Amino acid sequence: MSSHFLPGADESAPDAAGSGRSPRPSVLVIGAGFAGLTAARELEAAGIEVRVVEARERIGGRAWTDERLGGHALEMGATWVHWMQPFVWTEITRYAQTIYPSPDIESAYWVSDGVVHSGTEHDLDTKLSRLQETIVDGSREFFPYPHDPLAILRDPETDPELRERFLAADKGSVLDCLRNGDFTREEIDLADSYWSAGYQGPTATASPLMAKHWASLSDHRSSLMDEQTLRFKLTNGMRGLYDAIAGDLRGEITLGTPVRSVAHDSHGARVTLATGEVVAADAVIVTAPIGALRTIEFSPALSAEQTELIASGTNSVGFKIWIKVAGRHSVIAGAPGRHPISLLRSEYFLDDEDATILVGFGSDHTAIDLDDVASAQKAVDVWRTDLTVLECGGHDWVADPWSGQTWATLKSGQFFNGWSLFHDSTTRLHFAGADFAKGWNGVVVDGAIESGITTARKVMAELR
Repeated sequence: MSSHFLPGADESAPDAAGSGRSPRPSVLVIGAGFAGLTAARELEAAGIEVRVVEARERIGGRAWTDERLGGHALEMGATWVHWMQPFVWTEITRYAQTIYPSPDIESAYWVSDGVVHSGTEHDLDTKLSRLQETIVDGSREFFPYPHDPLAILRDPETDPELRERFLAADKGSVLDCLRNGDFTREEIDLADSYWSAGYQGPTATASPLMAKHWASLSDHRSSLMDEQTLRFKLTNGMRGLYDAIAGDLRGEITLGTPVRSVAHDSHGARVTLATGEVVAADAVIVTAPIGALRTIEFSPALSAEQTELIASGTNSVGFKIWIKVAGRHSVIAGAPGRHPISLLRSEYFLDDEDATILVGFGSDHTAIDLDDVASAQKAVDVWRTDLTVLECGGHDWVADPWSGQTWATLKSGQFFNGWSLFHDSTTRLHFAGADFAKGWNGVVVDGAIESGITTARKVMAELR
């Protein structure tokens, strides 16, 4: 890799024609996930020189289509999309991608107090619906504009009582609302199963507001929320979409190159790469997740609030696992967060192999060995001991230094003291990514694309 400064770093340098004018402005984008690639594309379209540096040896970030379990294309990270996710759907349309549904399920299982209950998927949905209505109650009044989640705090006409209830809703845990009602242990355990997977971490520390915000983005309907987050997949995988965006870029994408430090002020930035190269630019956009920001030294240092958030981390300490079992099994299963896997469902039926590939989610990445058949078998046995695990695999995003977490879910108190801390800047340092999105914050690719676009537009205005 060559060592050089980006064009635009020396504002006194004459242009190629010798006119003495500054060359076009430059931006360094750190991270080649959806946010970084989208930001780079927007900036280039405005005539700005862009270089992207990525710590991994691949693009995509926490979206990664890989061949596993016998050469099947499986998503190690982000998976599901939907036409009601405006930013990702625009990209799906732009690049002529197509989608298809996850399969309908025949049998459902859920665990409470060591007892395995069973029924149909409809039975499970019916049991969940009353729980979800209680958990997401308040979404309409708290989030009248779902893609502007803090709107009622800025509105001077907001009723003071509503404002106080809104602020209070970020405290406690997502399941507190169930423990004071007439819900049974079985029902609370069922809700714990769902949200342990959804929050990718313990429900005891999960902000109640995140669930309500998801509901607001789903027309305040839990059934639509499930459809948006667990139903439709890209025919060509996430790889088909992030490769298409990257294919539109003219500038360099440097892979396998972590960033050591970012020095920034009101005029520009100087970024030191792990190779020792120093890159100067008129602005820098950091798209690393909150869990990976500790790997970068910032000068001047980030604010005390930002530093505290990075140190404490998000609620995202869970995992995603793919499991191949012998035979054809159309199942969905749930178990409270104290079990290794909280949510398990069939995704692919391999008739030629007489096997089924299931996807599972859990709240603690240390509770299972993603690549160990015996570990996966023990987890699956919670529901059915007749399911024989043949292979399994995944990627430990929490242990990965370039993510430090799975998707960004919020601890209690972080809805107001989390992602929004990174929106404003007094220097040429900016942040983008799903972790900082206003709409689908953290959980789906839509938020990453939104943040990439809006941050790029801020930088474009700044550089004018």
